[in-house]
Amino acid sequence: VQCFAVVVLFFNLSPLLKGSHIVGGRDAVPHSRPYMASLQLRGRHGCGGLLVKEDFVLTAAHCEIPVPFTVVLGGDSLTANEPSKQTFTTVRSIPHPNYDGHANDIMLLRLNTKANLTAAVQLIPLQRTRLRAGSNCITAGWGDIGDNRTLANRLQEVNVTILSQGSCRERWGAVPITRSMGCGIGADNFQGFCSGDSGGPLVCDGAAAGVVSFSGRRCGDPRTPDVYTRISSFRDWILNVINN
Repeated sequence: VQCFAVVVLFFNLSPLLKGSHIVGGRDAVPHSRPYMASLQLRGRHGCGGLLVKEDFVLTAAHCEIPVPFTVVLGGDSLTANEPSKQTFTTVRSIPHPNYDGHANDIMLLRLNTKANLTAAVQLIPLQRTRLRAGSNCITAGWGDIGDNRTLANRLQEVNVTILSQGSCRERWGAVPITRSMGCGIGADNFQGFCSGDSGGPLVCDGAAAGVVSFSGRRCGDPRTPDVYTRISSFRDWILNVINN
């Protein structure tokens, strides 16, 4: 466990799973984020993800656990019996080969069968270009809503502004911020992601631009901005895996 990362173990039986929650956000319009995936173990949400092919979900490598996930697509509420929900199990996890516990924090999960694309379950395109400082984006998830004990029942989202690499590195100090990472902050203090949102998407201009990776000891603190894995840095790897 890295000392600078917020870590909340919602899966008490699995000390390997760390997560990061939306604080200061809002309820998403139901099913307005049809690419969202909830990664669950024994009915308990642990990480987010995004559907990038009918049988592949993209998430963070630090979400990897030694048993299959249950993957729920098409949901707004974690607990409601919604007819739009589709449930799968993972048959393979493919973390990036250069993931080192900090950098290259990205992973693909293959589902046991293909999702049925509906109004509530859709693929999200991958951003081709690098994140630009000043871009206005959104991140979403079912993670902790502020007290490190309470998961959101309904999907939450929050607006995010992208920082320059220089500003991000300056704020994080000794923690290495690589070229394949990007940082974002909310409009107000203590808005952003935290526990249970790991692996969820950063969405800019309708495309997946980042994957939730880590933040500071206090979620949404602009002094330690939220850090995402830049999808553009791994687009070729993602496409190679899902197409072959």
